[in-house]
Amino acid sequence: MLDYEDQFYSQDVQAIVGVDEAGRGPLAGPVFAAAVILPPGYHNPGINDSKKLTAKKREALFEEIKRDALAYGIASVDAETIDKLNIYEATKACMKQAIAQLKHPFDMIITDCMPLKGYDVPLLSLVKGDAKCENVAAASILAKVSRDRFMCELEKKHPDFKFSIHKGYGTKKHMEELEKFGPIEGIHRKSFRPVAQYYSVQLKLF
Repeated sequence: MLDYEDQFYSQDVQAIVGVDEAGRGPLAGPVFAAAVILPPGYHNPGINDSKKLTAKKREALFEEIKRDALAYGIASVDAETIDKLNIYEATKACMKQAIAQLKHPFDMIITDCMPLKGYDVPLLSLVKGDAKCENVAAASILAKVSRDRFMCELEKKHPDFKFSIHKGYGTKKHMEELEKFGPIEGIHRKSFRPVAQYYSVQLKLF
């Protein structure tokens, strides 16, 4: 059971926000983040770190979490902004956007190892938060499913890239696609080395 946050509930702490991201590592597509407030004492035995769940299970939990949460927010930051800010700062900005969507007061924030500033409530940056804290794990599921759905839709617009399979990560298949078709403007992250190398080669050629 993921119950790390249970120790913090009290008369003064009734609503805890869990925050996590999906898509920091890929070479293409946005980074997504979600913020979730589950009811105090709520436990869904299916909720776990999204990376430990099958896609089918994540999809089912996505609907359960949205139904049961006191509030949730889902945000994304595109590749161009990632290149402008860097992925670390873009992820923080994305998390803040997700928190800003919450239409429910909260007394504490727990993130998956991401320090955020600018809040007047306690904030805990928890290492492996998505494996310890149910609110954070729930956020990881919302972020992961939202991003996966986005990448599947992206493939329909750019069928040369099998985004529904590799989700933009630097797999062998994706690297072969990059080599054959070149990066997609506004979709691939130019600041990430495998993509940046292509642009440096292109500049030398032209």
